[in-house]
Parts: sequence; C-alpha cells; structure tokens
Amino acid sequence: MSNSAENSVRGRTLATTTTMYRYENGRTYHAYRDGEYWQPNDEKQNNHEAIVHHLCIMTLKDQLYLAPIEDPKSILDLGTGTGIWATDIADKFPSADVIGTDLSPVQPGMQPDNCRFEIDDMCSEWTYPLSTFDFIHIRGLFGSITDWPALYKQCLSHLQPGGWIEQVEWSIHNRSADGTLSPDATLARWSRNALECAHRTGKTFEIAENMAGLIREAGFEGVVERRFKWPIGPWSSDLTLKEIGRWNLLNWEEGMEGWVMAPYTRVLGWTPAQVADWLKEIRRALRDRKRHVYHEVRLVYARKPLES
Repeated sequence: MSNSAENSVRGRTLATTTTMYRYENGRTYHAYRDGEYWQPNDEKQNNHEAIVHHLCIMTLKDQLYLAPIEDPKSILDLGTGTGIWATDIADKFPSADVIGTDLSPVQPGMQPDNCRFEIDDMCSEWTYPLSTFDFIHIRGLFGSITDWPALYKQCLSHLQPGGWIEQVEWSIHNRSADGTLSPDATLARWSRNALECAHRTGKTFEIAENMAGLIREAGFEGVVERRFKWPIGPWSSDLTLKEIGRWNLLNWEEGMEGWVMAPYTRVLGWTPAQVADWLKEIRRALRDRKRHVYHEVRLVYARKPLES
C-alpha cells in the first residue's frame, strides 16, 4: 500500500472502512498494514472476544480497570478489537471522549455518542496532540508489537501529567501447580511453539512477564502489578476459580484456531491440515481432567509524573 493510500486510511471512521480484509484458510484478517497482527477479525473472532471480555470482568470483580482514575475527560483504547471495552468505559464516563483504535474497522453497533473508533496503527507515529489523554488502556496485544519501549514512550508523551496507563496481558506459558503438566505434554509444547513464533517474528509473546519493568523504564511512576490465575477447565476447588476455569475452557475452545492458524502457517510453515490435527490434539488435552493446568494473567497500571 502506498504512503498516500495509508494516509487516506488513517483516521477514517468505521462508516467508510468496511472491506479491509484478507481471506486466508477460512478466516478473515485485517488488510491495512497486512500481517502486522496475527489474529482474525471475523465474526467467530468477535464472539471469542466477548468471552475474553467476560473473563476479564470476572477476574477484576466486575470492574473495567483497576487504576485509580477519577473523572477522566479523554480515554484511548489501543487495539480495541470489537470495541466492547471502549463502549463500556464510555457508558461509565458519559462526559469523557473515548477513542478506540485498531487495524480493523469496528462494526457499527450501540456505542454511545461519546465513543468513536478509528483505523490506525499504534506502532506508527501518533497524530494526536501531546498530553491529550487522561487514561490509555491496552489489553491482549501479546505477539503484536515489535518495539514495546517505543509504544510506551508514545503513551507517556500523549498522556496528561498525572494520567494513567493500564495494560492487561495473559501469559502463553501453561503451568500446573501440582506437577501434572510434564515438559513434553501437549499444552507445554503449545507454549514452546508460541515462543518460536516470537523468535522468528521479533514480536514477544512474553509481554505479560515484562510489561511492568518496561513501563517503569519508559518513565512512568507508581507502577502496580497484579497477578491472577486462569485455570483451564473447572478443576479448582476455589469456587471463583472454578467458574473462571469453565469460561477459560470455552475461551480456548472458541479462540484457539484463531490463535494458531496464521502464526503456524505464515511463520512456522505448517499446512492448514497440520494445524487442524494439532487443534484436535489440543482439544483432547484441554479435556484431560488429570492435568491441572492454568496460565497467568497480569495487570499493570502506572501514572505519568505530574512534572515530566
């Protein structure tokens, strides 16, 4: 795509961007900045994102965020996906101006008047005025960003002094607290495949483990990290974790094809048939009640210094 074509796309609203798709192996992907993001943008993916949003709300005990923000006037949601978080935060703060950006257009829906969506690449130079936002939100961008320090620097410079950043990411490392997941188990090999994709693309899948340090290094202060567990399946004796486990199993079953189809075929060189066989193996592993597997979810929030 030429620079002039990219410039014509940047900043458009969803009303004029409805056909920007790449069709591949039965799924659709964004076409703007083709290949920069690895998950699909079709209806199946949209349904999966609703499951993820519900999991996050359960994890945060019915909260959309944990940062101590008060009466924000301008909110930016990076990688907004379906726009579900942006829509909810706009409802919560009707006097705030909420912008959700993504490489794919957000389908028109019931979003409030104070919420709008833009096609944009967060990794490019931002065109917003400096010190614009009171709150910047990021969720689920693991494996998508080449230069996280540069992105955090842009967040810092575009936040108002005293403004907040919050990021939620889930670890790709599957673990078991009781040793029931051996190194050669299917769900352990799943994690290693993700690391290999990251090695080849230069886009880390381990940002959950590193974001607190990187955000601090970018110049933010008061960095707070919270860690949560998402069991895979309802094996936990804790009633809350058992319910999260049920939803996380659904999360895996509905989302895993979208997680692997593009990375495995584009990066690892697998055929679609090999991916299909692998997904069958994963489904069997997910239903194995003898293995008590979970993965970690981390949330980090931090503030831009009042003087910077």
